[in-house]
Amino acid sequence: MNTNIDTSSFSPNKYTRIGGILYLVIIVAGMFAEVFVRNKLLVSGDATATADNIINNQLLWRIGISADLLMQVCDLPLMFIFYVLLKPVNKNIALLNLLFNLIQTAVLVANKLNLLTALFYLSDAEYLKALSPDQLHTLSYLSIKLHNTGFGNGLIFFGFVCVLEGYLIFKSGFFPKTLGILMQIAGVCYLINSFSLILSPVLANSLFPFILIPPFIAEMSLCLWMLIRGLNVPVWEKLARAHQTN
Repeated sequence: MNTNIDTSSFSPNKYTRIGGILYLVIIVAGMFAEVFVRNKLLVSGDATATADNIINNQLLWRIGISADLLMQVCDLPLMFIFYVLLKPVNKNIALLNLLFNLIQTAVLVANKLNLLTALFYLSDAEYLKALSPDQLHTLSYLSIKLHNTGFGNGLIFFGFVCVLEGYLIFKSGFFPKTLGILMQIAGVCYLINSFSLILSPVLANSLFPFILIPPFIAEMSLCLWMLIRGLNVPVWEKLARAHQTN
């Protein structure tokens, strides 16, 4: 199959700005679901209070899950755009980056079932009456805890995405090298945060939320650069032509 790009008709900055829009949707939707839904409704260490909040705000809980899924929907075309744009730098690394991103997205999509399960335990279904309210609240809270762990597991793969993507951006010449460095720092932060959740939850608690500040700065900077400035088209076209002749 011929995967070469016709640089005479292809508009890299059109792809770049579409990618910037998608990235912005991902960031906004993710912040909404985490900050304005889960952080608002979850009461740390209190299963009953958390259950009461979810029961009284079921629509908000479902909107939060929908926002998370919107993130993953947008992530698919975004990872394709990054592959197309960064392939001229190094096709093999760009493909590896795409594969890591696919695994990350698949893990996070499957992980949303834990948030839906937390809601199912709090319904008034007849089959749930075999368990006491306290038991159901505990099971619901446990599902949310499993979601948090699953989210961290997904970010392991995204950490490698950021490292690889940062390397490609740094080497590209059509994006600022600073963005590449920031993305690699973000990847390291994601990896430290996720592995510490597994290896040392106490350390993870002491690092959070400060460990996620560099990733936010890096991803928002890349998003805004793509959306506002775009890439250096002559440099990209030169690399793309050289890639096609190899």
